[in-house]
Amino acid sequence: MSGYHCGSSLLIALPDDVFAIVSRSLSPRDVCYLSLCCRSLHALASSEKVWLSQCEMVGVVTDRDLIEWRNGVSSYKALCRFLVSVCPLIGIWVHQNPELGNVVYVMPGFVSVVGCRIIPQELGPLGLEDGPILWAPVFEIVGDFDGSTAFFLHGREKDTDYFYPGLLKPVERACNVLLLEVEPQQHCGGKLLHSKSFIHSDRDLSRKISRSDSGISKSQRVICTTRPMVSFSRLAFGDRRKLLEVVTNLARLKVPDLANGPLFPGLRDDDGNFKKDMVLLSERRLMLMQMYKLGEGRIDWESAPGLPSDPARMELSKIKKSLDRVGSWQSSANLEEGHSQSPKRRTVAGYFKDSLKQMLGRSISVNGRASSRNGTSSSETKYAQLHEFLRSGDTIGLSLNACSMKLSTYRAWPNMHDNRFALYKLPVRIPKADEEYAGLWGGTFGWPPGKPTEDKPGKALFFLLLSYEEDSEGQRLLIATKILEGTHYVLHPNGSAMFIVKVDEPSVDPFPWDTDGNSIPVEVKHAYNGEGIANGYGFRYPGSKPGSLFVIQNELLAFIWKESKAVLTLQRLDLRELLKKGERVPALPPVANFSYLTKSYSNVFAGFSNTSYCLSSPR
Repeated sequence: MSGYHCGSSLLIALPDDVFAIVSRSLSPRDVCYLSLCCRSLHALASSEKVWLSQCEMVGVVTDRDLIEWRNGVSSYKALCRFLVSVCPLIGIWVHQNPELGNVVYVMPGFVSVVGCRIIPQELGPLGLEDGPILWAPVFEIVGDFDGSTAFFLHGREKDTDYFYPGLLKPVERACNVLLLEVEPQQHCGGKLLHSKSFIHSDRDLSRKISRSDSGISKSQRVICTTRPMVSFSRLAFGDRRKLLEVVTNLARLKVPDLANGPLFPGLRDDDGNFKKDMVLLSERRLMLMQMYKLGEGRIDWESAPGLPSDPARMELSKIKKSLDRVGSWQSSANLEEGHSQSPKRRTVAGYFKDSLKQMLGRSISVNGRASSRNGTSSSETKYAQLHEFLRSGDTIGLSLNACSMKLSTYRAWPNMHDNRFALYKLPVRIPKADEEYAGLWGGTFGWPPGKPTEDKPGKALFFLLLSYEEDSEGQRLLIATKILEGTHYVLHPNGSAMFIVKVDEPSVDPFPWDTDGNSIPVEVKHAYNGEGIANGYGFRYPGSKPGSLFVIQNELLAFIWKESKAVLTLQRLDLRELLKKGERVPALPPVANFSYLTKSYSNVFAGFSNTSYCLSSPR
């Protein structure tokens, strides 16, 4: 004990600046534990300098940006809470559909992170320097004054932009899958209780209730803790899709004019414009949090409190008709159950219940394809029933679930589920001495890079993720996996290896050109043997032909196919900087905007009204 007092006295005696440096060897959780030891250490561990150091260690934004973000929260401790919760989301997320690319890059905004979809596109004669890269918003996670989070899905319906508020579930540190779900929650004693996906055990839930709701009777506590919880993932795909459609239609909020401002600040090159962006971002964030706190996107499907009667009745009526059309439900089923239309004015809850009942009926008919002798369907053991899911909570709403799943990969591309509204994270390796070409690269076909021709004024933009692997013989391979393609109709599947290079096998082939587009002599630093993608057995099984990868000055890579002399030229990308000077285009409808599950080999993002975005027109 005396040793402890001696150690704590030494820590307390340290100047704030020195203790802040020492605390960098601790995690945020360790600092919290330290503050519980005694009052003196609590004051020391709660200082702004200590938590500023912790924010810097998280590494989401630069030290300069941290100062700007601090103006939007109560303390650096609150800011650290937000940064820790969203840090695992930063990076590149993908889905295999559509084949031209479904790449979402999550980057910092202002006390927020923003998911931005990179639109398949062509580049002009100067490549990435010729014009802004096109992107569309997918979702935002905004930090509140105390560091808590609010989730907003973006979407566009009938030429109108909407927000779709929801919950962000606790983010797993090693998350590799991002799921859009509907989350049921329970009310107990007037307070909202998270489902078991938020709480690890019934014992924890009981303890949580007993501490915060001591006035609730024992019988009420038993009901809250024993109500069975059904995971959204256990529902059949059709039920999950319909639930997402219903909830997004009910929870949507029209985007105010002020919220149409920037989602993240531009480049700091122009200090005046940067300061204007920060003012707009601050005002926009306050408005978003006010909108979120009014309803949080939760829908009470028993009574639907707080919804204006007439507009909500009209909206629910439209949803009911759309669900009838999607699911091919018959109104006669409703009459058979004695739910005939009454001339009496119906409530919001009545419309919503009817929609859900029709969904339940459709769910039973879809899941009950094969019946056993006891009358239960064989698939009931595989899928949970929709009514069981709805009974597990008093309210339902959107949620974003960043979880960790065991995934198999093929050449750095994850094998994905076809029926989950999900995005999959690509692990982008940091370049190091023996893996110097790892990371994200972008470019086009042709030499000089991006030079147009008379018959093709624009060049398709490709994003490639370069990673290293070892083959069965122990040879080190550099694999270039395609994650985005800007053609009119896809030529190479998502996840294709555009080329595979043996990094321990030098190439003796000469580079075909002496100068680049600026008549500067080409200096080849390294050359490696490899194979490039070629037409093969079917679209999903392309063949390969020999080629060479050349490393050129100014950090350029060029892969050349020996037979055809085609050349793919690449440069390293900084997506965050590209998006800051990019051009925003409208989003898709909300559920499809998150992950477009429909198989497509053409550009599904090309139907925007934005006149500056047209792949068929010269740039």
